[in-house]
Amino acid sequence: MPVDLSAAPVAAHAPSAALAASAVTAAQVAQPQVPPALLLARDAPARPDPTGWLVSEKYDGVRALWDGTRLRSRSGRQLPAPPGFLARLPAQALDGELWLGRGRFQAMSALVHRADASEADWAPVRFMVFELPGGGGSFAERVAQLQRLAAADGVWQVAPQRRLPDAQALAAWLQEVVAGGGEGLMLHRADSPWHTGRSDALLKLKPQPDDEAVVIGLVPGRGRLSGLVGALTVRDAQGRVFRIGSGLSDAQRRQPPPLGSRVAFHHRGRTSTGLPRHASFWRLLGAGD
Repeated sequence: MPVDLSAAPVAAHAPSAALAASAVTAAQVAQPQVPPALLLARDAPARPDPTGWLVSEKYDGVRALWDGTRLRSRSGRQLPAPPGFLARLPAQALDGELWLGRGRFQAMSALVHRADASEADWAPVRFMVFELPGGGGSFAERVAQLQRLAAADGVWQVAPQRRLPDAQALAAWLQEVVAGGGEGLMLHRADSPWHTGRSDALLKLKPQPDDEAVVIGLVPGRGRLSGLVGALTVRDAQGRVFRIGSGLSDAQRRQPPPLGSRVAFHHRGRTSTGLPRHASFWRLLGAGD
């Protein structure tokens, strides 16, 4: 159900005056940038109580920040959305997920790495927005502001937020989303002020926890895997180095993720030192997503 808890005025929906007619060039796509400050989620505990939280679907897309003039990835790379797509975004900064639909992450990831993508290529993309960067008030109030700002026919939409009465209702919705091909749910404290960094105010709830790491080495395989990659050596955001040996297909072992690329992996909890237990390769995220 829509959340409408605040009547604070917001800027009218209008294309940013700073938008240029020129498309993003291949050089701009490849150029490294300073990562923007974003709120990052922690894993939810088992059977969390959703009282006091707003809950939305976890979209299987590419995180993006619109600052009123540029659309950037989590790494700070400028994303090559065509001018027509950008012209339909407001002057207001937005934080959300570029999304093609459930189960289509790889297609979305490939699209944001194409500098030659056309307006038609981007026509099915929706920017599912879940935060108002720099906004005042509580998260619930910022969601209400976003709902008033959004155009009914826009390329960006406010991620629907729900209030759920108990852990049973939360588990039921998680099961429904996953059964329909979704990834999981996101819980954001309704009273939380806007802030950035990894925070307990934002939790991700999935059937199996996951995380991300950067590939820093390749371990040769043995036995049946002789001549192939046996494991990836990776480093996570906290600087912990470990190996991911399971979950890779034979094709991925023949052509493994390149050094410097980011990968997502599933795990079964963590050790006392924070290392993931039974880390298993999930998917390639790329170097600049």
